[in-house]
Amino acid sequence: MRFTNSAFTGSPLRTKRGELSLLATELPTILTPILASLPITLENPEARIRNRHADLLVNQEVADTLKLRSCIIQYLRNFLVDDKFIEVQTPILADDAGGAIARPFVTRATEFADKTLSLRIAPEIWLKRLVLGGMDRVFEMGPAFRNEGLDATHNPEYTTCEFYKAFADLEELISMTESLIYGLASHVNHMIQTQYTILPTLDARHYSSPFKRIEFIPALEAAIWRKLPELQSPSASEELVFLFHDLSLPLPASPTLPRLLDKLSSLYLEPQCDSPTFIVHPPACLAPLSKSFRDPASGQIVSARGELFIQGWEIANMYEEENSPFEQKKKFMEQAQWRDDENRGVIDESYLEALEWGLPPTGGWGCGVDRLCMHFAGASRISDVLSFGNLRNVVGLVKKT
Repeated sequence: MRFTNSAFTGSPLRTKRGELSLLATELPTILTPILASLPITLENPEARIRNRHADLLVNQEVADTLKLRSCIIQYLRNFLVDDKFIEVQTPILADDAGGAIARPFVTRATEFADKTLSLRIAPEIWLKRLVLGGMDRVFEMGPAFRNEGLDATHNPEYTTCEFYKAFADLEELISMTESLIYGLASHVNHMIQTQYTILPTLDARHYSSPFKRIEFIPALEAAIWRKLPELQSPSASEELVFLFHDLSLPLPASPTLPRLLDKLSSLYLEPQCDSPTFIVHPPACLAPLSKSFRDPASGQIVSARGELFIQGWEIANMYEEENSPFEQKKKFMEQAQWRDDENRGVIDESYLEALEWGLPPTGGWGCGVDRLCMHFAGASRISDVLSFGNLRNVVGLVKKT
């Protein structure tokens, strides 16, 4: 039973056996009946996820992980608000899901029966429209959706935090990220030491700036002991396929130029990122919404982009936004050449028209909040930091009669 309070009113007495007891004259009010018996232990993974309420009551680590997630989200929000950012909310449903390359979820609305709508895969395009409208510092924290597979660090429904800051370049974004991660690590450690003591502690010195940096192309060439082809060449994809054969590597399912380069990065660069590390200046084809330039060291066209990895996981992505409608259209058209199941290669004419109003030089930053929480809570699966687990746990949770 659950009571309004735990106090009984009455007089002390001894039972016939001589035990101290209470002769109750007033009982507490019963608020709700409890018909199920709370188990002493709950270890079966399926039983735990199907009965998350019991899991929270029995396993303190589960409750502390979710509470720590709340602290992390609040720290992120305060960090940006203290830097004069404005929090906004942008649409989740729209004609097309832009802002990233991924397969979207599609649906229909009764108001537009002849249209297929998409759930957003990123709020980026909407947020940059607000910067175009004079809101120089904006951020959003909320859900996004990618119709992709499930694994330890991916869930089709996830929480993202993105901010856009006018006149910020890549160096400023990197500096902000270092400050954020170090401050967050110190805050999390304090919360673990004082409140959530069952969770593993952190060594805040591990997050001191400056973080390590890896230049994408030079580091990749050093790792494979081979030069990359001219990536702007029409034959670049074919040459990379030959390189994969030469290295005895299996090809990705869709062997387009961006997919091949991304695969090489995951094999040779990301494993180097145990401590907080930025992989900077990837080839331009990997960041179609980013500014690009010819790198004097490699002679290749690269993007003004950086990705933060910790323990091999991508934590944050940042870049200088492409603000020329002419260059952006060229990049959309180039992206369309590499269409596959995840890359629909849509040329967003509406966004191109918006760019004609003059987007100031802008730095954009995005972070997967779930993965960030995984890292700081010491969780090995994304389902551990989600209130009701991943999509596989949620589907079929409701029993129908």
